[in-house]
Amino acid sequence: MHLADRALMADSIRDRRTQYETAGIDVGDLDPDPMTQWRTWHAEALDAGIVEPNAMTLSTVGSDGTPDARMVLVRGADAGFEFYTNYDSPKSRQLRTTPVASATFGWLDLHRQVRARGTVEAMSAADNDAYFASRPRGSQLGAWASPQSEVIVDRDTLDRLVAHATARFADADVVPRPDNWGGWRLVPTEWEFWQGRPSRLHDRLRYRPGDGRWVIDRLAP
Repeated sequence: MHLADRALMADSIRDRRTQYETAGIDVGDLDPDPMTQWRTWHAEALDAGIVEPNAMTLSTVGSDGTPDARMVLVRGADAGFEFYTNYDSPKSRQLRTTPVASATFGWLDLHRQVRARGTVEAMSAADNDAYFASRPRGSQLGAWASPQSEVIVDRDTLDRLVAHATARFADADVVPRPDNWGGWRLVPTEWEFWQGRPSRLHDRLRYRPGDGRWVIDRLAP
């Protein structure tokens, strides 16, 4: 790319602005329970046609103390946010060593964001089995086939691993859950609900624990 083209791209990024002409939120607008409030916003994101409204950016802590983030899909939202993965993956190793994480939901078409951070716990074997059984067969076979995050030579290597797993369970009515596959639950200890407003004067409402209930504070944008 030529220097002039780079300069034009830099100017385009720098000058790109969107005014958030949306109704605001105040403390009295929020449910006393943050998970209930999250479900309300999630339902509104779903109704608005947001793609993958249950996608969250999961941030963990690496062994060297640096942050590591990736998108995952939430598969349960009750006592906390539940997601499933390979237990040998980097994120699982990080969570075993440092069982804390943060999550960010970005429903940008609605000018909304939710942040949550807290402790992380492994899901039970029974929960893992139940969710694995609900997955499409192709996804079940993929869990057996893929050595998640390990280096592979090419796509053909992955295709051969999938073919091997498919042949292995060809006569099985039920594909069992691999021992190294299961879920984690992020249990938030702090939340923030963010609503975009004009002139970057956004509404930010934080939930924090206090005296057996959630205390809601307004934060400066």
